[in-house]
Amino acid sequence: MMNKLILLDIDGTLTNHDKKITPRTKEVLLKAERAGARLMLASGRTRRGLLDFADALEMNDYDGYLMCCNGAEIDECRSKKNLFSIDLSVEESRAVLKHLKQFDRARPIIDIGEYMIVEDVYDCMIALNGTEFNVIRYESRGNHFLLKEVPDLSEFIDTGIHKILTFGDPEYLQEHCQAMKEPFGNALSCMFTAPFYFEFMPKGIDKAAALDEVFRDGPYHREDMIAFGDSDNDLSMLRYAGIGIAMGNAAAAVRDIADEVTGTNEEDGIAEALIRHFPELG
Repeated sequence: MMNKLILLDIDGTLTNHDKKITPRTKEVLLKAERAGARLMLASGRTRRGLLDFADALEMNDYDGYLMCCNGAEIDECRSKKNLFSIDLSVEESRAVLKHLKQFDRARPIIDIGEYMIVEDVYDCMIALNGTEFNVIRYESRGNHFLLKEVPDLSEFIDTGIHKILTFGDPEYLQEHCQAMKEPFGNALSCMFTAPFYFEFMPKGIDKAAALDEVFRDGPYHREDMIAFGDSDNDLSMLRYAGIGIAMGNAAAAVRDIADEVTGTNEEDGIAEALIRHFPELG
């Protein structure tokens, strides 16, 4: 039996550029589950954005876990039991949203229930790798959200939420991220989750903190965990796991701290690494 917990970031890690799990990677992960391993999808996505991948990997049948919003929530797949959850307060969210008004090309998004809520559904385009990219369509479809537009998110918000997502041209966010987070540096967790996404979350929350909270007393310990990731929001998880594996397409900072680097998300890098450690999965 493989008494292992396999931690899988989604975008840029588990999925290819078409946002699909390749057949080979799926095959190897299913073999790992049948051999006794359990999977955790560990993503910046909301819970709604993880369900299709959990279904594809039969995680209800094999007692998998879902970590969403970079660690703000962890649930069991089969039972739907919530194991950990933490929100930004209404006051924190309003402070962030008011502060962001001075950054006209960093557009905020929040989600409540089945809705993704923005201030202008038509202000949706960024420049990404030399082409125009519709972020609102990408985010809403990927997470199966309905869209809602309100005049002022800071006035609208009246409940706790897991995170505030901002999107913009990567160059703009890089130039302004320090100023965006400066008032909240010691009060909130603020980080890039993609070149065009900068997020605000409750203080101390990241993927490693959530894992430590849920598994402090077992059944899995750090040495039982194998983590795969590609972006800055995966750094804590790769450091925390017994084996932290960076994808070949990972950011340089992720490759630098990883225990090893595998193939890219287009090259079945997850399958390659798992077979290297567990030849019986080949």
